[in-house]
Amino acid sequence: MASHRKPRGRTAGPRTAPVVGITTAALTSIALLSQSATAAPSAPPKPSLEEVQKKVDTLYHQAGVATEKYNAAKERTTKQQKRVGDLLDDVAQRTEKLNKARQELGTFAAAQYRTGAVSDTATLLLADDAQDYFDQDQLMSRLTSRQKKAVDDYQTEQAATTKKRTEAAKSLETLTTSQATLRSTKRDVQQKLGDARELLSKLTAEEKARLAAIEKKKQEAARKKAEELARQQAEAEAKRKAAEEARQKENPDTGSGSGTGTGSGSTGSGYAAKAAKVIDFAESQMGKPYVWGATGPDSYDCSGLTQAAWKAAGISLPRTTWDQVKVGTTVTTANAQPGDLVFFYDDISHVGIYIGDGKMIHAPKPGANVRVESIYYMPIHSVVRPA
Repeated sequence: MASHRKPRGRTAGPRTAPVVGITTAALTSIALLSQSATAAPSAPPKPSLEEVQKKVDTLYHQAGVATEKYNAAKERTTKQQKRVGDLLDDVAQRTEKLNKARQELGTFAAAQYRTGAVSDTATLLLADDAQDYFDQDQLMSRLTSRQKKAVDDYQTEQAATTKKRTEAAKSLETLTTSQATLRSTKRDVQQKLGDARELLSKLTAEEKARLAAIEKKKQEAARKKAEELARQQAEAEAKRKAAEEARQKENPDTGSGSGTGTGSGSTGSGYAAKAAKVIDFAESQMGKPYVWGATGPDSYDCSGLTQAAWKAAGISLPRTTWDQVKVGTTVTTANAQPGDLVFFYDDISHVGIYIGDGKMIHAPKPGANVRVESIYYMPIHSVVRPA
């Protein structure tokens, strides 16, 4: 009987075609993946100009903070150096007195030795604990008044000299720490400024021009805010004068007030005279470069300029923004008067001198000169009246 099974050879041919197709696709995918794996990684996208400006501004701000830390460390180091020098001079003088007292005791010991007696003074000099030895009434009764005074002087100078030597040693340790902090903050400032310069150096001429346009736009917005503040202050001053004139008409015998300004921030002629000297000095420094850590006369950082300006008016301010903000009376921005100090940022890392109409004179940042600028160019922290 004949077999009804289909021959095996007929099915083998048609099934090979799909297998070949799948294998080709797989090989193609593998080749593409291999090419992707061996290709060089794509470069990171270039930051936008806005991002560059934000980064540069952040670096300058961080450099400003580091500069104030440097100023504080330098001030501490200078004070500590003076203290160490004074202590070492004191120790030298006390050591000289101690040696003289020791020599006087030596003459008593030599005299007793020549008489052949047991030298109580010599025993004293060789004793481990002089106080216990002096507690013996027998020895005290043998000492003449001159000898007792010499012994007392020796003890006093010995204790004082030991104390001063200990103070000097501790002060030297503190000085070493302050000097290390000074070096560290100096490196930090230099690093931040270097990073900012590197970012700016990578910009093309066209990008630098666009960045300058962005900066100009920022300054224009700040200028408009300053003009608005000036308008508000002028209106307030006009109202104050009108009220004063009305009061004078009603009570002509009461005299005129000497204050100027508005509201609780009014100031007297004494402050106005000092402020005029401050502003005159600041204006005379216009165009001089910002240099971190500088206090004049050829260059300034922000707090160095405010310190020097108020010194010209006879007022001594601390060195850093963090200490200057604590000196004087805090007033509102609306009541700011010429001569007031305007502080910026939450960390109080910048300061300028208010000159009226919403403007200030300040030493802005590295690469810039002392100039007039709107107080709204940076976020305001507070306004302080130093005197």
